[in-house]
Amino acid sequence: MAAAATQISLDTYLTTSYEPDVDYVDGVLEDRNVGEYDHQAAQMAILLWFYVHGKEWRIRSIQEQRTKVASTKVRIPDVCVFSRDIPIEQVFTKPQLIAIEVLSPEDRHSRIDARLSNLRSFGVPNLWVVDPATRCGWDCSDGNWVRKERFEVAGTPIYLSLTELFQKIDEDNAD
Repeated sequence: MAAAATQISLDTYLTTSYEPDVDYVDGVLEDRNVGEYDHQAAQMAILLWFYVHGKEWRIRSIQEQRTKVASTKVRIPDVCVFSRDIPIEQVFTKPQLIAIEVLSPEDRHSRIDARLSNLRSFGVPNLWVVDPATRCGWDCSDGNWVRKERFEVAGTPIYLSLTELFQKIDEDNAD
């Protein structure tokens, strides 16, 4: 489902603010599914998970960062994690270490898979998908959807435990 049927230039897209922000694919704006509580709570918890470990793991985390994955494509992963050795860019032009998509009930497998394929072609080595409704996760780094409870970045101490993550969300929601 495109937000606009007409073609726009990449420069127009990059100099325009959208609320919520949209992907840019071959001149067409594509809506992203956002806004539901479970999606936002999981996204925030993931962001904070990496933020808390930022200095220790030498990473930065950010939500909904425009990432120019090709000359005619800009994707916006829900959470990006990148090395502190990479310069900060207003629009990413270098692959981040991890891109995480948090599913919404309206997300279709084919549409998420297309987003992941673009990020994989761009060179993002770790592509993870988290479903807050089922509390399941998948490592999609190699193109397959491999179910995971604990994600890890090979050769580093960097990880994400869904059990710990959802436990913190539950504790926060208990009040």
